[in-house]
Amino acid sequence: MSHTRSAALQARLHDLVPGGAHTYARGADQYPERMAPILSRGAGCRVWDCDGNEYVEYGMGLRSVTLGHAYPPVVEAVTRAIADGVSFSRPTELELAAAEDFLALVPGADMVKFGKNGSDATTAAVRLARAVTGRVTVAVCAHPFFSTDDWFIGTTAMNAGIPDPGTVVFPYNDPAALEAILSGREIACVVMEPATATAEPEPGYLERVRALCDRYGTLLVFDEMITGFRWSPGGGQQVYGVRPDLSCWGKAMGNGFPISALAGRREFMELGGLRTDRPRVFLLSTTHGPETASLAAFRAVVHAYATTDPVRAMDSAGTALRDGFAAITAELGIAEFLYPAGRASCLMFVTAGTDGSPSQAFRTLFLQELIRGGVLGQSFVVSAAHGPPDIDHTLTAVRAAALVYRRALEQGGVSGLLEGRPVAPAVRRHAAPRQLGLPS
Repeated sequence: MSHTRSAALQARLHDLVPGGAHTYARGADQYPERMAPILSRGAGCRVWDCDGNEYVEYGMGLRSVTLGHAYPPVVEAVTRAIADGVSFSRPTELELAAAEDFLALVPGADMVKFGKNGSDATTAAVRLARAVTGRVTVAVCAHPFFSTDDWFIGTTAMNAGIPDPGTVVFPYNDPAALEAILSGREIACVVMEPATATAEPEPGYLERVRALCDRYGTLLVFDEMITGFRWSPGGGQQVYGVRPDLSCWGKAMGNGFPISALAGRREFMELGGLRTDRPRVFLLSTTHGPETASLAAFRAVVHAYATTDPVRAMDSAGTALRDGFAAITAELGIAEFLYPAGRASCLMFVTAGTDGSPSQAFRTLFLQELIRGGVLGQSFVVSAAHGPPDIDHTLTAVRAAALVYRRALEQGGVSGLLEGRPVAPAVRRHAAPRQLGLPS
């Protein structure tokens, strides 16, 4: 498997684009060195790179594709829509139809406004909560990413150029920790996922969070970027039966097309409209929020979820992959070091080193061997397009990778097996440990 052309294009990207990618999570530092494919096309769950290599892909556009790449009904709907124009100076009928579709899906929302990315929606929610409560401080549940905006990025290690946002962080599934924050500060809103990539809510947890927010006059905001259209069409709030005040959506809404949404209770959402006596909130106002391509894609996604069962398909594929993966590592005697975690439709893999702690070096070794086996992904997040042949292909690659992984454990490290430096967290303070040579 050659990556010669990919390497050349990646070098050129570093000359023109900071970080060599337009999304940090897509960066070359997230993949083994000299094995970061530059992709050319995709169909279903398969992708091809510019060197002609074919892969079964996981992660699926950072979880934004649940129906498969180039899903024909979505492509056809978008093609029809753009033939009549994309962006106008007044609303289109499509905006009304898309809003009706969305609100029919989401049980806890009275109104919705569309944007282009998740940060549009989460920051609008924070702004609205601050206006409603007259408070400034935001409490966020511990999570790798909620927004590109200051109120969240200021809490991360990559906070250069950002003033102290005053945001406070609490752990998931710990209502006592949240209550300590709410009772000790004036909190505008609690921002959290109803479930995380690796943890389901413990019995009564979300109900307790809802009650605490009510007690302390704080708005509850659910980030449904991942849970929406993956846990269910109506997100985590539909699965767990807890209604937030506001919710934020994106990713799989458009099966890869750029669309997001802020939804919520009418009494709050109207503050961004024309039917209020209170000072208006600049809620969401974007040039491209209502462009027709993404709204048409969204409507086609809604139709696919109404007429097929992508959630069941993802659960089935993920369960087969999880069980097969666990069986392989158990057979090889390394199940405590390499194993799947998370919901079947949103699987991660845990890669521990010889001391049993998560290891970037061992993670990189596993990624390296998966790529050699024609499997590409930083996770095992599936789509409805992952069928039995794709899972079988993946498990064959997993077995080959796990054998190399076991050899590394037996020899006490990855030396001689890993080519290049380990991957590094996408959001980190310094370019090291994957810094490149400084420009001349």
